[in-house]
Amino acid sequence: MDIAKFNIPRYLATQPMFSNMQPEELQRVARGCVLERIERGKVLFRTGEMCQAFHIVVLGQIKLYLISPAGVEKVIELCGPGHSFAEAIMFMDVPHLVNAQTLTETLLLTVEKNAVLREIEADSRFALRMLAGISRRLHGLIKDVEGYALHSGVQRVISYLLDGLMDGGGSAVPQSITVSLPVSKSTIASRLSLTPEYFSRVLHELEAAKLITVQRRDIHIHDTAKLAGYQPGK
Repeated sequence: MDIAKFNIPRYLATQPMFSNMQPEELQRVARGCVLERIERGKVLFRTGEMCQAFHIVVLGQIKLYLISPAGVEKVIELCGPGHSFAEAIMFMDVPHLVNAQTLTETLLLTVEKNAVLREIEADSRFALRMLAGISRRLHGLIKDVEGYALHSGVQRVISYLLDGLMDGGGSAVPQSITVSLPVSKSTIASRLSLTPEYFSRVLHELEAAKLITVQRRDIHIHDTAKLAGYQPGK
């Protein structure tokens, strides 16, 4: 992708918080944006650093994570294309609560705080759209906590593999499908609050039950309905 030819206003219009803005408004916000290609493994910000912008992943993968006092990494969120992060903390005028690092080469759009504040002052509806986006993220985090508290490790792995397929949206669910893990298995294990060893054991268990076939990062699901209904030990 040629960054010089990337149409930032048009891309902003695809984001929920910007979708109802007029072309001239998008142009103003775009002037407060920076688009850059970032190499794999780059730390974008660390816990304790002040936040002056939020970010949208155009291409690539970014992890938000914490480091425990014992030095153990815990992945809080994996951000892929179209995913924004750091909006809430930007408005709180407090330091970042997590670290952010690229997992692959990433094309990142950074939206400066002042550009957002100017539009909020001009149109209060913009603030409401941003609040809606932040609320969706909060709802997702609440679902994560619920899953960690109420679901077994096997259920968490199955839910991750079937994410977006069994959501009841009314569209036909394919019987078989291949899921390509976007990042390493250890990173996904951390995201699911599992150890890498346990995550691998679950994949082996599901493979032994002839529900999946694992080929490196490709997980071939033979029957989505059977996988969704799998009960260990039965």
